[in-house]
Amino acid sequence: MRTFAYQRVADQASALSAAVAGSVRYLGGGTNLIDLMRQNIEAPQALVDVSRLPAEITEMPGGGLKIGAGVRNSTLAAHPAVRTRYPMLSRALLAGASAQIRNMATVGGNILQRTRCAYFYDAAGSHCNKREQQAGCDAIGGFNRYHAILGASPHCIATHPSDMCVALAALDASVCLVGSGGERSVPLTDFHRLPGETPQIETVLHPGELITAIELPPGPAAVRSTYRKVRDRSSYAFALVSVAAGLNVVDGKIRDVRIALGGVAAKPWRAREAEKMLLGEAPTPDRFRASADAELAAASTFDGNAFKVELAKRTIVAVLAQLAGADA
Repeated sequence: MRTFAYQRVADQASALSAAVAGSVRYLGGGTNLIDLMRQNIEAPQALVDVSRLPAEITEMPGGGLKIGAGVRNSTLAAHPAVRTRYPMLSRALLAGASAQIRNMATVGGNILQRTRCAYFYDAAGSHCNKREQQAGCDAIGGFNRYHAILGASPHCIATHPSDMCVALAALDASVCLVGSGGERSVPLTDFHRLPGETPQIETVLHPGELITAIELPPGPAAVRSTYRKVRDRSSYAFALVSVAAGLNVVDGKIRDVRIALGGVAAKPWRAREAEKMLLGEAPTPDRFRASADAELAAASTFDGNAFKVELAKRTIVAVLAQLAGADA
């Protein structure tokens, strides 16, 4: 690990001031950033410790929640309002990591963890366009069981690892930011970028910008929701495929549906095509399958991850059937 400067701040203004010059990163729980620094993947000149900034979960007008960026994942998962009004989020957090990591990791840090794969970590022996532009992507011709089937590019096929963000994408969450240009809010679905020709640019953050909070709107589909994660082992592991879904059925018709997928793209993947096909329809397994087929029609696969297409479809159907009270 290279040497770096360190500064702990107690307020937002101090954090923004400290991040003005040079290669500076904000430090929350450090569960991803410090790991990457140890392996010489990340090499910031300075760390600005924002772990002492206020971290609260507060009610919003109309029944939504505002979640401070410094809230620990374990705290968020156990919060009564989250468990009752946004169960998919609580379940995603509990599926996301070990208890020790959840106790350290923050909401802001979870959102900002790097999209990565084993080749990204192998700085000594593998080519990776995320580490070095135009270096190539060894995953494309290599071991790609865990890699993207949607939204990938010839430059990168890594997947975003967050479970929490999949639920946030389905819940229409907004990311609150502050920087030198003032405050702004970005939908979570727009916050992360697809790789395109610049896979090293993963978010829409401006230099020095700080995540301050996440805002969750209320809704019946958020209340009747769940999260399912399919992985190679039941202990801590990234998803092969995951589904966050919420369903609101009135008089036998789907009035509202929210679906997001994890493990399939470089960002949490909002399943807009599937949602469009389900609105106003009866909640039947056949309709669920047709919507899953439509969503995965654009999938592009490799030898190692082609199985994900059918796995994603079946998981979508199973989760929606569970929410509808039907048999998958």
